[in-house]
Amino acid sequence: MTNDIAKAKAFYSECIGWNYTSMPMDDGAEYSMAMDGETPLGGMFEMSGPKFEGVPEHWMAYIAVDDVDACLEKAKANGATVIREPFDVPNVGRIAMLQQPGGAHIGWMTPSN
Repeated sequence: MTNDIAKAKAFYSECIGWNYTSMPMDDGAEYSMAMDGETPLGGMFEMSGPKFEGVPEHWMAYIAVDDVDACLEKAKANGATVIREPFDVPNVGRIAMLQQPGGAHIGWMTPSN
């Protein structure tokens, strides 16, 4: 999550050799997949608009789970707060964002393959 995607992409390209491919998102924004050749390593999203005001740049970790919807129900029953309900990303998987009871933010994902 960055405020200046061009600057972040240049930094990681120069420092560790990443290249990028863009993936359109439902809201018209683009998600940049960080690649090592043809191997996806991570991704970047430019934070813009009022919902990101005051949010510092950060990395968001994702944990792969067998069934994100079922796991999210268990998480809510155990004190987690849902930040973003599950959503599908074509050719990637089903993702949900949550805040664990201690306050840390995390993404859970059921990969599509």
